[in-house]
Amino acid sequence: MTKRAAVDSLELSTDSPASKRARVQGAPDNDAAPPPPTKAQHPNGNDAKLAEANAADGEYDDDDDDAPIASSRQKAPATGYEDVYLDTIERQRLDFDFEKLCSVTLSNINVYACLVCGKYFSGRGPKTPAYFHALEIGHHVYINMETKKVFVLPDGYEVKSKSLDDIKVVVDPRFTPAEVKALDKREEPCWDLTGKKYTPGFVGLNNIKANDYLNVVVQALAHVPPLRNFFMLEDLSSRPQLAQRFSILLRKIWNPKAFKSHVSPHELIQEISLRSSKKFLLTEQADPVEFLSWFLNHLHLSLGGSKTKPQSSLIQKIFQGSLRVESQKISARADAGDRLRFEDAEIKSQTTPFMILTLDLPPAPLFQDDTDRNIIPQVPLTTILQKYNGVTAQERMNTRMRYRLMHPLPPYLIMHVKRFQPNKFLQSQRNPTIVTFNPRALDVSRYVEPNPSLHPTNEPLIYDLVANITYEGVKVRDDSVEGEAERKVWKAQVREGAGRQQWWETQDLFVERVNADLLATKESYIMVWERRKTSKASTKAE
Repeated sequence: MTKRAAVDSLELSTDSPASKRARVQGAPDNDAAPPPPTKAQHPNGNDAKLAEANAADGEYDDDDDDAPIASSRQKAPATGYEDVYLDTIERQRLDFDFEKLCSVTLSNINVYACLVCGKYFSGRGPKTPAYFHALEIGHHVYINMETKKVFVLPDGYEVKSKSLDDIKVVVDPRFTPAEVKALDKREEPCWDLTGKKYTPGFVGLNNIKANDYLNVVVQALAHVPPLRNFFMLEDLSSRPQLAQRFSILLRKIWNPKAFKSHVSPHELIQEISLRSSKKFLLTEQADPVEFLSWFLNHLHLSLGGSKTKPQSSLIQKIFQGSLRVESQKISARADAGDRLRFEDAEIKSQTTPFMILTLDLPPAPLFQDDTDRNIIPQVPLTTILQKYNGVTAQERMNTRMRYRLMHPLPPYLIMHVKRFQPNKFLQSQRNPTIVTFNPRALDVSRYVEPNPSLHPTNEPLIYDLVANITYEGVKVRDDSVEGEAERKVWKAQVREGAGRQQWWETQDLFVERVNADLLATKESYIMVWERRKTSKASTKAE
């Protein structure tokens, strides 16, 4: 069989191909005369200024060699397409509580959040994770976590729609002085995106693994009005990250326009872990009073406070008081008589500042009662406060100690009920004694050294309870020794508004109302008391 002739000729051209040269951006072509430079292309023209502005706004990476080429991207949406892609935003998937780190590079510079899936990416120019995410996944709307500007990628133009204001409020809530003043007077509840009702300021805090000790301390401090108002209103952009992250956490707790009815303290605890050299972590439970002491001291330093000068920051002005401590060595004389009696000739006295008052509990009973049931002892708060009356003596090793509060007392008193003591086996042993108290009208004048120049002698000093952190032990195994396999559960009881007797109890994400009469039925661990500003006549009426 003969082959069919080809319709077209199969012969190839014998001419040599044109030689290829490496293309250098900006190099003129030798075969053609270079065009005259325009104003937009001039080195001192608008193109250089635009590239510089885009780089400052985080559009390009440091290693992006094609940055000048990208200056031809859209600066604004086309007419009639201003709201394109905004319908792809999924507000229920947005969570801005976690640390602002790129999910690809772990960088914290120029971080953008995808408003479709909620993930964090760095940059928005070519060769950046956000740019590739927009091309590969098809998510186009991003918000800068620092400037709160919204952009559409990969086009690169900014969106200035008013419909995005609610997202900007959730990213970084801001309050006016009038709004902060009205926080304690709010009565109507708010609603999140899932239709769940919540009250601003009384929301749950996420327990990521074992950070419940931090949650209860934050809940207590969030209801100290002078501290809360300062961190919600002041500009702390020049302060260390610890103060900034605590400020934004408080603003999110009190945000009436939140997308969800709980907040995660992830950003704050990551900074705390770094500053404390991993002493306080989200994976290991710690003692709330140890964390509270560390946190207040470092907040004091973050606000410019001095290590030696008292009352040098807002923290010390709110919580710091002074205490007179008298000490005397115990001698083994045969005629000593009363072992705890002080002899004036040998007393050493000094005044020291404090921010937390430690209260000692009486020893718990060792035996059961007649019905073979464990006795849960009770002691009034006024009884264990006798430690600070200046008369009761205590033994510390080979030294007698006496304590007395001094004027002026701080606006807020923090009391720590010391429940845990190490036993002979070097394990922490809990004292289950219940401390009974009235959350209103605690008179502490009998424990303060009289000073007529600062406070009238016969006038009482009244404090009202603001927050109460309680402890609850839950056994892990039934066959374990008491206290050996006990899981610690911390709860915070906080007061709603000044002058009210409505209380909330929070345990991580669980928030519920609690009766004021039941506050003293739990094992109190840390109490925050607020000094009442009332006249003498109204105090007696109380």
